[in-house]
Amino acid sequence: MPAVQKKGGKQGPKGKKKKQTFKCVIDCAHPVEDGIMDATNFEQFLLERIKVNGKTGNLGSHVTVERNKSKLIVSADIAFSKRYLKYLTKKYLKKNNLRDWLRVVASNKETYDLRYFQINQDEDEDDDDDN
Repeated sequence: MPAVQKKGGKQGPKGKKKKQTFKCVIDCAHPVEDGIMDATNFEQFLLERIKVNGKTGNLGSHVTVERNKSKLIVSADIAFSKRYLKYLTKKYLKKNNLRDWLRVVASNKETYDLRYFQINQDEDEDDDDDN
């Protein structure tokens, strides 16, 4: 019987794995300009709280947090979740009692923005309809 080739069989020599890089920007320009939030304090919070291999304070050379005025840039060469940064940002806002006024919004694939909640001023119009 002739040999049958299977799909997905051996494919020659193994190549080098592509190095995994992650980069995310957290833009906190609006709250910093208004003076209700400090970017250096937030940077320090992230440095203390980011976990690598289940341990805080274990960043080493794998994860770096940089600050450009009111933008924080988190880059990692290991598996890292953008969602984890959103979680830590929300935790920081809650700790500083800013969670009621600010929300974390993904403006594009690599960026989170801290924006104010939009509060509608339509309540005055609704009161006039009841008469």
